[in-house]
Amino acid sequence: MNILYCGDKNIEDGLIISVLSLIKNASEPLNILVLTMSFKTEEKVYEPVTEKTIKYLDERVKETHAESRVSLLDVTNLFNENIPHANLGTRFTPCCMLRLFADILPEVPERVLYLDNDVVCRQDPSEFYHQDMEKCELAGVLDYYGRWFFRNNLFKMDYINSGILLLNMKKIKETGLFGECRRMCTEKNMFMPDQSAINKLSKHKKICKRMYNEQRKLHKNTVFQHFTTSFRFLPWLHTLTVKPWDIERVHSKLKLFEYDDILEEYVNVKQELLAMP
Repeated sequence: MNILYCGDKNIEDGLIISVLSLIKNASEPLNILVLTMSFKTEEKVYEPVTEKTIKYLDERVKETHAESRVSLLDVTNLFNENIPHANLGTRFTPCCMLRLFADILPEVPERVLYLDNDVVCRQDPSEFYHQDMEKCELAGVLDYYGRWFFRNNLFKMDYINSGILLLNMKKIKETGLFGECRRMCTEKNMFMPDQSAINKLSKHKKICKRMYNEQRKLHKNTVFQHFTTSFRFLPWLHTLTVKPWDIERVHSKLKLFEYDDILEEYVNVKQELLAMP
């Protein structure tokens, strides 16, 4: 099973938790590729994911399946050649856009499952991963809120959340989808740039069941839970953002204890990494 993550050093907490959840629930070997970069703006410095973390995770996945591996690929040069100037000032990190380089990286397999770092796997994702993708560029789940406000088809909900995407790289290369998305992110300011570009430009996408990207509340059939920002109406209308590595708030705000074994293991991993030279 080929898995793709993207980001700078700040994704490491979520990356550890997400990979640990895959180790627990995936029934087949994992080929995990992490795209990273270094970049500097006037407001922020982005440092790459550390080799130490990748090496540790590579050793951990091999404990379950000897064929599994975790690899790091620095795509700083590619990013510098395609800087999304029109969207560098948005609240969304430019590191999210690294997945849009997947079509020009020979290391990325023809079928790969992209996951945001705030995604936790709860059940075996094999059925989702191995679905028929012959005619599709990508498969995903409707965005919980965005489906109501954004759509290409006036009469059909088709706006997907890009935090979990099954990618058919062969088809994407044929249609040039990611190249067009990179160009759009460079030239046009957008809300949630890469997600907006993917939704606007993809012509062959499959809408899957909510269980494969649960963005709101855990259900018995949830396969992936995505810890996105949500709206709460009591005691007043407000947004709530809780990430899985914020364990105290996962308990107190979400009343969620489903992943305590994984989160306890995550705490131990963090301590081991801190103790390593």
